[in-house]
Amino acid sequence: MIHPTLARSIRLVGLDVDGVLTDGGIYLGATDGKPVELKRYEIQDGLGIHLLQRTGVRVAIITGRVSESVRLRAAELGIDDVAQDSQAQKLPAFLSMLDFPDMAVLKLVGLPVAVANAVLEVKAACSLTLTRCGGAGAVREFAELLMKARGDWLSVTDRYVAERSLPLAELDR
Repeated sequence: MIHPTLARSIRLVGLDVDGVLTDGGIYLGATDGKPVELKRYEIQDGLGIHLLQRTGVRVAIITGRVSESVRLRAAELGIDDVAQDSQAQKLPAFLSMLDFPDMAVLKLVGLPVAVANAVLEVKAACSLTLTRCGGAGAVREFAELLMKARGDWLSVTDRYVAERSLPLAELDR
């Protein structure tokens, strides 16, 4: 459960990739002699991110690997704040997104969250542990919990459905 006062104060949600937006698996291969790295992203997480953005919450991706698939997924979701650091220096990247100066970031944020399959040390550092695993709808679960605590869930989902629904007059044709 997220306290409504805390939920309403959240303006930025930072997400890791491997083990949060994905199940942590990496598919490596080659195309025309060039290395290719593929990741599987959960579609439900994408919708959760989209709905969260519609409430005015900024979403950022911070990852300790550099991958073209992350850039593509971020672009697809309209996420402009993306930090990919091959040295896994996530804290400086996260702080630069805040316009002011995994464990170090969790100690600084207002609501540290762990996916269900996170290691015990990460879970111990977090205020909230989700019931879903990374890459299996955990981000969607968090987005829903946050929007419900903020009081945004019904309005944002009603708008989303209305925008994708045919007017009743068209259904009678």
